[in-house]
Amino acid sequence: MPHDHHDHLSPSGHPYRQDNDGALTYWQTMEIAIRELMIEKGELTPAQIQEQIDAMDARSPANGAAVVARAWTDPDFKKRLLENGSDAAREMGFDIGPMHLVAVENTSDTHNLIVCTLCSCYPRNLLGLPPDWYKTREYRSRAVREPRAVLREFGVELPESTTLRVHDSTADMRYIVLPARPVGTENLNAEDLAKLVTRDSMIGTGLPKAP
Repeated sequence: MPHDHHDHLSPSGHPYRQDNDGALTYWQTMEIAIRELMIEKGELTPAQIQEQIDAMDARSPANGAAVVARAWTDPDFKKRLLENGSDAAREMGFDIGPMHLVAVENTSDTHNLIVCTLCSCYPRNLLGLPPDWYKTREYRSRAVREPRAVLREFGVELPESTTLRVHDSTADMRYIVLPARPVGTENLNAEDLAKLVTRDSMIGTGLPKAP
C-alpha cells in the first residue's frame, strides 16, 4: 500500500507519517507491523528498506517525459510503446515490475484522459507520486461523468469534433498518455523535447508546453 515516509520514526528507526489527528490508519498500522516483523526475522534490514524508499522517491514525471520524447523522435520505438508499453518502458531502463502499462496516443482527432475510479492507481514508476487532485472523489467521478467539463477546468478546451476517451486504471493495468508532439519542434532533440512534456499531459488533463 503506498504511503509517505516523513515526520515520525518507527521502533526500527524507519520513518512513517501519521494523520493530522495523530492516529495511524489501519493500513499504516499493518505496514508498520509487517515491516517490523520482517526486520525482526532478518528477512530485511532497515537499510534495505530505506534504499527502496529512496528509489521510489526518486521516481518523477521526468521518467515518463523521456519515454514520450523518445516516441516522438523514434517511430520504431513509438510503435513498440503503443503495442506493449511495459516492454518499451523496460527497454529504456525503467523497472515497472509486473504492471501492465498501456500507452494511448493523442492525435488531431482523439484525446485520452486517465482516471482511477476506485482509488489512485497510477504509473508511479514513470510519473512519480500522483497529484492530490487525482485521488479525490470529485475527479474520480467527474472524469467519467463529465470529462469535457473537467478538462475545461484544467484549461484544455476540446472541439466537439474531437473524440474523448476516458481510461480507467486498475491495480494491474495503468495508462500513460502519449501527447501529440507540439508544432514547431522538428529541430529539437529528445532531451529538449522531454522538457516540454508535463505530468498533466501524460494524464490527459494538460498539454505539452509550447516550444
